[in-house]
Amino acid sequence: MKPEAAGIVLERTIELASVPAPPLDEADRAANVVARLRDGQGPATFVAAHLDTVFGRDVPHRAEQHGTRLNGPGVGDNTVSVAALSVLDALLPRQLDRPVWIVATVGEEGLGNLAGVLHLVQDPPAGIGALIALEGNYLGRVVTVGVGSVRWSLELAGPGGHAWEAADNPSTIHDLARIIARLDPLLATPAAGPGARSTSVTSREESPSTSEPGGLRFVSISPLPTRWFSPISIPEPAAWVNAEKSPLVTANFKELGKRPAGSIPAAHPLVKAAADALAEVGIQPEYAAASNDANAAGIPAITLGITVGSGEHTHGEWIETEPIGTGLAALADTIIRYDRKAG
Repeated sequence: MKPEAAGIVLERTIELASVPAPPLDEADRAANVVARLRDGQGPATFVAAHLDTVFGRDVPHRAEQHGTRLNGPGVGDNTVSVAALSVLDALLPRQLDRPVWIVATVGEEGLGNLAGVLHLVQDPPAGIGALIALEGNYLGRVVTVGVGSVRWSLELAGPGGHAWEAADNPSTIHDLARIIARLDPLLATPAAGPGARSTSVTSREESPSTSEPGGLRFVSISPLPTRWFSPISIPEPAAWVNAEKSPLVTANFKELGKRPAGSIPAAHPLVKAAADALAEVGIQPEYAAASNDANAAGIPAITLGITVGSGEHTHGEWIETEPIGTGLAALADTIIRYDRKAG
């Protein structure tokens, strides 16, 4: 690997981390960006990194380096991966058997519902043979299971009234608490498939808030449908909502979006290429499940990391800068090895 590539990625990560990019509001960074790196015959290998982060424009966007760590909102999820796309051309040989494209997608986080990658799949600039999705801070992990989800919004409304004088009136807060309590154990059980599991509701902005007296809005809930993970028995939303709410309370919920689920066999040439490339740089691959751009339906796909870090989706997010070069080398080698296996 060219030694300057890691330095370029670090510089561009710091620069890009200063630019807000909430889901479906990434225009300050870019819209969906697609570019062809290599010509060739047959279906192309696409390498994707999502432009958006979970952070709104009100959050201070900056990255600070402390020794070998880079701290800042979104540095690992997923800014360093977007920066990695910019040096991939210099890391690949000039001739490959199959085309290689890069794409910086929109709408991967939150309620973006994978808008960018699904648009790519539905209207590709070239035939897609495989997709490698990049998530910055998971170097060594090969995601082979895409965890599906459905998200709903739920609004409860009741008569309200004085807390003491109308104490007999139903409380929407209490009804919501009963609904959450019933739903939580359903989603805390292991799901089917190696490495796949569910962990109750989504991990951020899940606190209810009152919008007016007697009214309450719950942002989103993300259970896994039984058709994707059979051991989990989840009734239809209307069933558990109506069973738990009090008389005189009305419920209005709607589906906010879905993420498809899927998996790729460990013996698939794309998985083998990634595992062999990691082994080449001295990393034992770990097979895992996740939910990201690789969930796009109908494509052989995996997810790889560029470096290591933690704190994703928090203000204390950080990545290690020294492994970036190793991650770039493994990524380029994965593409090259898959090109040989698929060719």
